[in-house]
Amino acid sequence: MSGICLAGALGIVLAVLPTQQFTLAWMHSVERIAWEEDYAIEGKRLRLVEARVRGTGAGMEPAEDAVFDGEVWRWRPVLPALERLRLTRSDFTADYRLCWEGRCRTLSTLLPPMREEGEMVELFACEPESITP
Repeated sequence: MSGICLAGALGIVLAVLPTQQFTLAWMHSVERIAWEEDYAIEGKRLRLVEARVRGTGAGMEPAEDAVFDGEVWRWRPVLPALERLRLTRSDFTADYRLCWEGRCRTLSTLLPPMREEGEMVELFACEPESITP
């Protein structure tokens, strides 16, 4: 079964989520607006399936084909699947949240504490049983 690996510096796997799909959620650092993206494993890549934003503002414009459902703007981005999704962590913004199989966790609860500001985390499809601690 495929899963999602979270790797830190030097590509060292720090956590594995045994799931085929997940939601990445965060709060825009300036506008304080929630943004969510749903991903699914497609082969050995991550496919962005749907994006949602709960408002608009600087850098938060929904796509032209987005539909407002009364709470959020929703759309299906037409982008190539990603080999890796790179996230930059910061003490100056709210932490990213990952949601899968009915549960949500912040990166800070899934990973060791940041060693330095601006530390990068990579998410990618992997085979959890092949990862050794």
